Amino acid sequence: MSGMQVAPYQDFARKVIGFEFERIEYLITALTHRSYVNEHRKSVSEHNERLEFLGDAVLELVVTDYLYNNYDEPEGILTSWRASLVRTESIGAAGNALGYEHLMRMSRGEKNGSDRARQQILANAFEAVIGAVYLEKGYDAADEFIKKHILSKLDDILASGSWRDPKSHLQEVSQRTDGMTPLYKVLNEDGPDHDKIFTLGVYVGDKLMGKGTGSSKQNAQQVAAKAAIEKYEEGKKV
Repeated sequence: MSGMQVAPYQDFARKVIGFEFERIEYLITALTHRSYVNEHRKSVSEHNERLEFLGDAVLELVVTDYLYNNYDEPEGILTSWRASLVRTESIGAAGNALGYEHLMRMSRGEKNGSDRARQQILANAFEAVIGAVYLEKGYDAADEFIKKHILSKLDDILASGSWRDPKSHLQEVSQRTDGMTPLYKVLNEDGPDHDKIFTLGVYVGDKLMGKGTGSSKQNAQQVAAKAAIEKYEEGKKV
């Protein structure tokens, strides 16, 4: 691999991650999507999925260790906090903030994909970067990286209450406020079977309290529940 090819990755590593890689191939592989390998089989053989697998495990361990040692809360609460920290939206946002999208090696089709697909690619790459940091510098370096870019968001998550499962939270609120359980209904389905988008509404009684759109009915329900909670909050009923 030529210096011209390596230089942008080493520059990113130095400025953003905090050190240069002796084995820069770890970082380059972490930012290589499977689709790029499919288009360049003669010159590239490895994509980031193995590093993503490793980084996912390191991420979960670091977050679990931090929560266990810093908060005396029940298992269920800690599990919800951890899930909020490591969900696709959180790590995708962290990846976006790091600004490595321009270094991602992926196919032309993926570069022009949907925002949802882009977020998933950035999230997977973030976990792969964790894996690369772990292989290059060990657990302590990965721990520092995760604390800086993921665990630093915990206070905001706790303050906003976004760690709470929206559907469970909405059910508590609607039963307490209106004495009724929310009901979810499919309002629209759009797109081909392999990439369908669902729009659902959540009703309390006969009143539409929120709408949500997602790549699955479950995701759309969560978005609708969040919208309904916001509507209750506007009425100071939460």
